[in-house]
Amino acid sequence: MRKRLEPVALEHERCAASGSSSSGSAAAALDADCRLKQNLRLAGKGPAEPRCAADAGMKRALGRRKGPWFRLRKILLCILGLYVAIPFLIKLCPGIQAKLIFLNFVRVPYFIDLKKPQDQGLNHTCNYYLQPEEDVTIGVWHTVPAVWWKNAQGKDQMWYEDALASSQPIILYLHGNAGTRGGDHRVELYKVLSSLGYHVVTFDYRGWGDSVGTPSERGMTYDALHVFDWIKARSGDNPVYIWGHSLGTGVATNLVRRLCERETPPEALILESPFTNIREEAKSHPFSVIYRYFPGFDWFFLDPITSSGIKFANDENVKHISCSLLILHAEDDPVVPFQLGRKLYNIAAPSRSFRDFKVQFIPFHSDLGYRHKYIYKSPELPRILREFLGKSEPERQH
Repeated sequence: MRKRLEPVALEHERCAASGSSSSGSAAAALDADCRLKQNLRLAGKGPAEPRCAADAGMKRALGRRKGPWFRLRKILLCILGLYVAIPFLIKLCPGIQAKLIFLNFVRVPYFIDLKKPQDQGLNHTCNYYLQPEEDVTIGVWHTVPAVWWKNAQGKDQMWYEDALASSQPIILYLHGNAGTRGGDHRVELYKVLSSLGYHVVTFDYRGWGDSVGTPSERGMTYDALHVFDWIKARSGDNPVYIWGHSLGTGVATNLVRRLCERETPPEALILESPFTNIREEAKSHPFSVIYRYFPGFDWFFLDPITSSGIKFANDENVKHISCSLLILHAEDDPVVPFQLGRKLYNIAAPSRSFRDFKVQFIPFHSDLGYRHKYIYKSPELPRILREFLGKSEPERQH
């Protein structure tokens, strides 16, 4: 340290000597003072710079070493926080759970005009709009039997309505959650049923597709009842079958139970991929896997469903249904587990309300790959329907 300061001291002495020999020269003194200050600053900075550079380099090295782990830990903490927060959010806002059940905001396929079913290959289909209640409008498709497709070209709604009075049977199709009446797998089923000689009437519940209104279990059931009554007012004595798929099975059993209570049951009820009740289905749904063993799962996730007035209690409804029942379920269904369909059949089969009617359960092996919504592909489906619906009348006591 002493050695470093020696040049500064010598310079100071020279400046002082110069100042004494030329006293009275203010400019020279000022210049010496400036040089002294500059040298002092340089002497103070010189040795510190290497240390600062070394420290900065070390910090950068440590930053590179700790950076990825720090970011990963931060991401994991955020995910954990979100995981814990979601149950509380759903509990505080039950409407979120209702939206996740209905998924009516998911419109697939996109960019299709529901007013033009012919764009989906249904060139013997007419689009209607019915009004079940004030401020509620539902979009309806009516597909006539395929053998009539030539006669159907260019016909108006009145022709289609009159066609319901023909001798051909009618299927009222109630679709599941998400999408619209124009969903791909739904359209393919309409084509299959139409080719078998059925009228197919389907619609979007209030809040789905181009239908107007707010979704609810009560509202969906009332929409189905309105369409059924609309069909019966035009079909005369033609048989009417009700087909529900997935969430639509809940609407179907609600509807048929109500029809049986007023003594106007349909000729048969067909349930494709059904569940027992919405609580059991929600607990079995693949989306619930990450929370299934979360402490208080029922309280956080299932109770909000019930508090929203959503039950879809198929297991209770079938005890009050008095018409033939056919259940179709694929063993590899990833959305509604196969065992729920089997359990529903085991509840319905011994029920006293079915003692005079046929109850049948048709499984589809997992090797076929029909999963949740492709049973329409089965080459056995026409035979199954023909054999079952031909025996859908009450069995006579001998």
